Amino acid sequence: MRASLSIAVLAFGAAVSLSACSKAPESSGSGDSGPAAAPPAAAPAAPEMTDAEKQAVLAALPAPYNTGNLENGRKQFALCRSCHNITPGGPNMTGPNLYGVFGRKAGSHEGFKYSDALKNAGFVWDAEKLDSWLTNPQSFLPGNRMTFVGVKDPQKRIDLIAYLKVESGYKPPE
Repeated sequence: MRASLSIAVLAFGAAVSLSACSKAPESSGSGDSGPAAAPPAAAPAAPEMTDAEKQAVLAALPAPYNTGNLENGRKQFALCRSCHNITPGGPNMTGPNLYGVFGRKAGSHEGFKYSDALKNAGFVWDAEKLDSWLTNPQSFLPGNRMTFVGVKDPQKRIDLIAYLKVESGYKPPE
């Protein structure tokens, strides 16, 4: 069972890596003033993960997040959707796009205007930091602008973080 989960996680990682590879057309450098070239096509979206692939990624997460309920996590993310999205390459909203948040330096997502507290926080987002943040953002990092009161229930935070890890491009260590 564990070997098949590892294979599924590796296959998913390879598919995501391959789907991100594209090469923009090179300029011919001819300088002619013919019709304008079409703008480069947007990078292809990562293929949608199957439920089995999502479960394999979930199983590969460190405890306690590997026990998370993805459906409940999706429901908990409804609290976040009015300010954040997890779409690859998606826009910042009232809050920054959270795709790729795990492993990102706090206050560093391109194009988002962060509070000084977050810009100077000096940490990298991981599950434990996000868990503390989601408990009560204002007490975790005073001076940040997030007005969210937090998620008090530890199991709801576990489910939400597991969902974010699975849906936001997190790749478990091999």
